[in-house]
Amino acid sequence: MTDLVDRAQWIAETVLFPDADRVDRTGVVPESHWRVLAAEGFYGVAARQDVDLGAMGEALEVLAGGCLATTFTWVQHHGVVMGLAGSDNTGLRERFLDAAVAGRVKGGVAFAGALADPPRLRAEPVDGGWAFTGDGPFVSGWGTVDVLQVSGVHGDSVVNALVDAKAAPGLTARPFDLVAAQATNTARLVFDGLRVPADRVLSTVGLQDFRAVQTFGSRLNGCLALGVARRCATLLDDLDQSAAAAAVRERVDTVRADLDAGLGNVDALLAARAAGSALAYRAAGAVVVAEGGRGVTTGGHGQRLVREAGFTLVAASRAAVKAALLADLTGAPDRPRSGRGGQDRAAMTSVEVTGSENIG
Repeated sequence: MTDLVDRAQWIAETVLFPDADRVDRTGVVPESHWRVLAAEGFYGVAARQDVDLGAMGEALEVLAGGCLATTFTWVQHHGVVMGLAGSDNTGLRERFLDAAVAGRVKGGVAFAGALADPPRLRAEPVDGGWAFTGDGPFVSGWGTVDVLQVSGVHGDSVVNALVDAKAAPGLTARPFDLVAAQATNTARLVFDGLRVPADRVLSTVGLQDFRAVQTFGSRLNGCLALGVARRCATLLDDLDQSAAAAAVRERVDTVRADLDAGLGNVDALLAARAAGSALAYRAAGAVVVAEGGRGVTTGGHGQRLVREAGFTLVAASRAAVKAALLADLTGAPDRPRSGRGGQDRAAMTSVEVTGSENIG
């Protein structure tokens, strides 16, 4: 256990998990959650040069097992931190990076519109900057975060800009009513020529390079489902179901190893992502069984975890993950679906649901 994982464990057990049911009922993450994460240095993890990637993933699992809504919202902040840290825009970096690392400025991301094929969010040059048109199909933290890293496609490039996370001429939000993790404050953002000055542009990168960089983000997204499964194992132990708990933990270890191996093989990574979500869903079902009637009543952990596991089935998904999950959960043949031009069109940071490539 590294110091990072130890601190994540302390936060999860003393702050997040004791409040998880209230966050679920109210749809609100207490400000104290963000303050603790900031005080313990968790807003600046992505800026650390010495961070161990394995420890970072395990810390994310632990936090997700404490409160999925808090963790799902917080983890997207690191896209902003990495964007600022790697930006050649000195003025923008100096203005925001230190504050982002300290958690004084909280960030979110709107990547999915650029990752989709064809793109759902485009950027066009205008006098003094860029205009963004299209949509961000599943953006979390609206009303919670201060800034968003917005990515729009222009030709064979992607323009990444830092915008204020609030309604403005050319930017409106359409909130979702989610059955789980409502406290993520997730919305579809509609861009109608939102003008962004050149001094708020973080970078312009090649489209293929932009998509390739998302592989590590997809690996981290797999931590969310494993975190839910780990919490299920803990609860199964508490319910005197030690054999079931041990089986879940063994499977978590296997999926984690497959996720790590998948960093060099996208197909294997997506298969492991699907396996992790299926595991979380089954493990949550096992908690409901072990809890009995309490598992299907308000306040029981089982019903919340089943819904949260369901959230991981679709959050940050891709078409290949959907196909693998349908095969796993139904026994149907695994037939990955491709988008136009034979490319996987569902973005890693979007949500895919039956009958629609993205929510909204």
